Amino acid sequence: MNQGERIKKVRNDLGMTQEKFGEKIGMKKNSISQIESGKNSLTEQMFKSICREFNVNPEWLREGTGDMFIEPAIDTAYLVSELLENDNDQFYQAVLELVRTYEQLSQEGRRVIRDFGNRYIENLKNRKK
Repeated sequence: MNQGERIKKVRNDLGMTQEKFGEKIGMKKNSISQIESGKNSLTEQMFKSICREFNVNPEWLREGTGDMFIEPAIDTAYLVSELLENDNDQFYQAVLELVRTYEQLSQEGRRVIRDFGNRYIENLKNRKK
């Protein structure tokens, strides 16, 4: 199975149309179609977006080995549940407003925020070296 076929498998397993799948990662339906059919290659940015947005195992998407999906870390689930239990907390309110504001952004706006966050994290990693 090639990379385009693996993307199609992810999309089908998630029960998504090409349009909905593309919207989640800031791409058009025809771009997804061309990648699935092998006409276009997957860029590194698209690869990262698919893995991040859908919890896809990068090893599986790149090479076809391992499990298709990865489970979110238990620590993350614990932190989220702890946060949701304290709805009177100022931090909870700030996170809630952050999520609401993000949801109001266009797909392009969301992509810009994600790209900024990724660049910020990379800069932090490079600074530690």
